[in-house]
Amino acid sequence: MRNQKKSHELIRQNEEIVKKSQKHDANLQKNSTLYFQVGLIICLLAVYGLFEMKFETKISTYAGNLPLEDPYTIEIPVIKPEVQAVKETVKRKRIENPKKFIEVPNDEPINPIIDEPVEPIVNNGAPINPEDINLPVIDEEVFIPVDFVQVVPIFPGCEKKKSNPERRKCMTKELNKLIKNKFDRDLGREFGLKGKQVIRTQFKIDKTGKVTDVRVRGSHPALEKEAERVINIIPKMTPAKQQKENVGVMYTLPIVFQVE
Repeated sequence: MRNQKKSHELIRQNEEIVKKSQKHDANLQKNSTLYFQVGLIICLLAVYGLFEMKFETKISTYAGNLPLEDPYTIEIPVIKPEVQAVKETVKRKRIENPKKFIEVPNDEPINPIIDEPVEPIVNNGAPINPEDINLPVIDEEVFIPVDFVQVVPIFPGCEKKKSNPERRKCMTKELNKLIKNKFDRDLGREFGLKGKQVIRTQFKIDKTGKVTDVRVRGSHPALEKEAERVINIIPKMTPAKQQKENVGVMYTLPIVFQVE
């Protein structure tokens, strides 16, 4: 029985202790919230007080005592260009007296011009035969450069050559041999010429194979005459052909030799 009473008392004491501790914790929570609010209000009041405070500002008057000087300026004079008045001279046109017109009496009658029809010309004679009209003969032979003809002329001794390049090469070889044997090179020494001499010759080979129309240009008339003589002794060739017809060609041959 005693033990039960003791246990009841202990339980009751514990309950009282628990209730006191709970009340103490609740009071602490309420006090901390209150302290926070009070501290916040004090801080706000302090900040507000700082904003409302007035501070005296002193303005230094030292700068006002400095002597004021006029700034140094340079005046640039304005130069105005002098405009010279140009005197315009007006030329007066001379008025000539008008010519006096002489009145001519118009007494001569004017005959009216009438276009009369032209009468056709009637030939009452015999008809004209076209063969009886003598017209000038026009040479229609056209000379083609030797490099553009279909079949080049064949120099005597080059008949075995079949192609144009072979025939042209053979012809050049034979012409050089002819000039070397027939041209008189001593003429240059006789006329006091020295050094390299060039004579340019041009001639035509007509559609019969004959050399015609020889033209020569050289450094001396004597050399030109000798070159023309040698070109004229070129033998007759087989004429060139164009579309299986005989045609004339133009050929250029330079004669070059040295006079020592």
